[in-house]
Amino acid sequence: MELLKKNIRMTWQKAKAVTQITLEEDRNVPDSRPDTESIIQTKGVVRLEEVKSSQGQIHIVGYLEVHILYTAENEAHTLHRLETKLPFDEMLNMEEAQAGDSIDLEKEIEDLNVHLINSRKLSIQAVVTFRASISDLYDAQAAVELHGVENLGTKTREIRPLSLTVQTRDILRVREEIPLASNKPNIGEILWENVQLRGTDIRVLDGKLDVRGELFVFVLYNADDGSGARQWMEAALPFQQILELSGAAPSNVPDVEIDLSSASIEAKADYDGEPRLLGMEAVLELSIRLFQEETVEILEDVYTPDMELIPQRKEETYESLVVRNFSKCRAGERMRLEAKKPRMLQICHSQGEVKVDDIRAEVRGLKVEGAVYVTILYVTSDDAMPFALMHGNIPFQHLIEVEGLNENCRYLLRASAEQLSATMIDSEEIEVKAGIDLNAFVVEQHKENCVFAVESQPLDLERIKELPSITGYIVQPGDCLWDIAKEWHTTMDRIREMNHLEGPIQPGMRLILSKKIGMGAQEA
Repeated sequence: MELLKKNIRMTWQKAKAVTQITLEEDRNVPDSRPDTESIIQTKGVVRLEEVKSSQGQIHIVGYLEVHILYTAENEAHTLHRLETKLPFDEMLNMEEAQAGDSIDLEKEIEDLNVHLINSRKLSIQAVVTFRASISDLYDAQAAVELHGVENLGTKTREIRPLSLTVQTRDILRVREEIPLASNKPNIGEILWENVQLRGTDIRVLDGKLDVRGELFVFVLYNADDGSGARQWMEAALPFQQILELSGAAPSNVPDVEIDLSSASIEAKADYDGEPRLLGMEAVLELSIRLFQEETVEILEDVYTPDMELIPQRKEETYESLVVRNFSKCRAGERMRLEAKKPRMLQICHSQGEVKVDDIRAEVRGLKVEGAVYVTILYVTSDDAMPFALMHGNIPFQHLIEVEGLNENCRYLLRASAEQLSATMIDSEEIEVKAGIDLNAFVVEQHKENCVFAVESQPLDLERIKELPSITGYIVQPGDCLWDIAKEWHTTMDRIREMNHLEGPIQPGMRLILSKKIGMGAQEA
């Protein structure tokens, strides 16, 4: 007797933990830089140098890279850039953690404030949140066939498990050269840059992954013409790369997270030797999981009139796909400058970050609420402060339609800005419109008592002798041929043959049943 089993590869979250750290340091302005008059813009990037698990703890080492754009305290009010690093070494307690665990670590800068102590010293304060989780792989097993048994009757049930086929991480590098427009002066010094990842799309090919998207680039620079004029430019750079990925198949269901890990921009010479090219290199980190949706007939029960078969069962958990939904929503808002802010002459650049505040499961699907946090750099009418920054947020809400959503479902939502536009209404007001991508991955968790072994023992002949040799039976609602055969100790084939059945049985049908017993189908 041989029992064949189906393995369903699963991943489950063993543990998760959240910690928040506060970084606070003072930094002197380097001697090579002029005195600081006012701060225009700041940005921070969390760089991880080591993430290591041990018994009950996760060790996180890295630094916060802080960039500062400021106006100098001189007659020309020139713009300058500062960069500094705030190191951290944090132990995150996680009781279930063990040495060698694979760790998923999300990092988010909750707050970053830089203010002047004096013209030569800055105070930097930041709050960084780390969300760590540890997942394990395991195989759920369910019997699908039993071989080596005479006169076997099987009762099966159809399930549609989502099995993990590929889980890995990888890196893509996108390199582009951006030429300056002919009416722009040569590049002297790059003062500020911003690179945003938008509109990503993942397609699974045979043994490959097709990664597409757009990098939206902004650069502010000093002209190299002796005038000290500030210039800026924006460019949308579409990209497509093919990533080799063993085990990938077009039928896979992808769950891929793409993160813009870092981006650098430098001035480069063109064919004439003039600094009129911007060389950009972006590093994209990919967390890849590919699933295969299958239809599997698992054994629910087994029976033969030749011996007693006793299925051994245990509870297994598996997941099935409910929906993979790609939604888009629009949001817009008018924003006014604060009274203390200088008036606006021209918009330089706008950027937005999508944050989801709440996700609620409703009858029709997932109700998502959040906001796009917008930052706008603009040219002012104040010569003492040539550039200024405007902040605001655009609230949004959207219903992601999900049929079959219930309390056993779990979901993963990724939100990002697809596009962002800002238009001046007047010197004090801006209209901002945003397009938001909402990608939902919803699965339902099931618990099944699966057969994992079958024991056999001799028939209870005394009990079988009590059954009549031939019985008349009227089919009841809910009856199936397999249950009738097992109860009256016969086989489905024998019932079909004796009653000339060609189709399924129906309630009210009259059947003649003849019991069958012993090896070789010996009649009692």
